[in-house]
Formats: sequence, C-alpha cells, structure tokens
Amino acid sequence: MRLGRGTLAVVELDPVIGHEQRGIRPCVVVSDPEVIRDQRFPMICVVPVTGTPGLGALYPLLAAGKSNLTKESFALVDHLRSVDKRRVRRVIGEIALEEMGAIDAGMMAFLGLGQEPEAPIQ
Repeated sequence: MRLGRGTLAVVELDPVIGHEQRGIRPCVVVSDPEVIRDQRFPMICVVPVTGTPGLGALYPLLAAGKSNLTKESFALVDHLRSVDKRRVRRVIGEIALEEMGAIDAGMMAFLGLGQEPEAPIQ
C-alpha cells in the first residue's frame, strides 16, 4: 500500500483517551513519503477527517468527489497524531493540492512553526 502526503485512508484510531477522535474514519496522511519509507518503525502521521463543520485554520474544508469523500468534510488538524501503518485499513483517494496546503497552514499554526521561539514557561 502506497502512502504519501495527501493520501486519504481509512484508519482504525481506537483505543483513544478523552476527546481524541475515535473509531474507523478517514484520515489524511501528512508524513513525507521519503520519511515513511526510511523509518525504523512503520509509523505515519495523520489528520483525522470529520463531517462536522469546524471554523478556522485548524479545520480546513475538504470537498467531496475527487478525493472519494462522500460529503463535504473537515480536517481536524488539532487531532494530528502518529499511528502505526497497521492501523490503515485501506486507501480511498487523495485530496487536492490546495486542500493539502490548507492543512499544512493549519499544522504550522497548531505547532507554532515559523514563529520565534518563546522563553519556556517556568
């Protein structure tokens, strides 16, 4: 199974704790394909997808259609997580480059990338 950035895959996310997304659901792979191939452990980083509308940079819109999503959906960037590749059930499609760009922008905001580091909290 080939997995690359922007691949839309059905992933088993259980078991979870608290407010983490649960169940078997579509997720967008955000790991670099070169990193995926060269890892010692078979992990990938994914962003879960939901049909529940979200607002702001952390919940970019994903269109139905070409990606094989059956309805308009939203990426849950604030639920970014690493999972073992064995959690991937199947690949269902690929999101558009513009949608991947919106997820990248959301991840930059969520992870604080591109900002000056602040002093550690005491």
